[in-house]
Amino acid sequence: MDVCLFCKIAAHEIPSTTLYEDEHTIAFLDIHPVKPGHTLVVPKAHAADVCDSRVQDLARVIEVVQKITPAILKTVGATGFNFSANTGAAAGQVIFHTHFHLIPRHDDDGLLPWKHEGASPEALAALGNQIRTCL
Repeated sequence: MDVCLFCKIAAHEIPSTTLYEDEHTIAFLDIHPVKPGHTLVVPKAHAADVCDSRVQDLARVIEVVQKITPAILKTVGATGFNFSANTGAAAGQVIFHTHFHLIPRHDDDGLLPWKHEGASPEALAALGNQIRTCL
């Protein structure tokens, strides 16, 4: 079985520009950044995506994000950031190891948010009922 890219980075088999590391999590600069300071925060425990990850690993990711984000924002002069995970190929996930993108943002940096579509209260209620049925 091939070991995934992020498992190799976490094991220091592949070099990275590591910003932070502890027993459970590693954070390193993305080699294809959207903006300077674009960081990947990765649980060391392998899981394909957020839905397969252990809750404690996801909680540790949040702790690391809170720890490193102020330093990243200060360094690149950003005033905000996006924190997201692409989960599944349809959402743009390329490496199937849970990871989160921390992307520093500046006012008028040219990155556009997702297009939002309207929905009627009736459509939202119907969809909500369908989702709750699946829980």
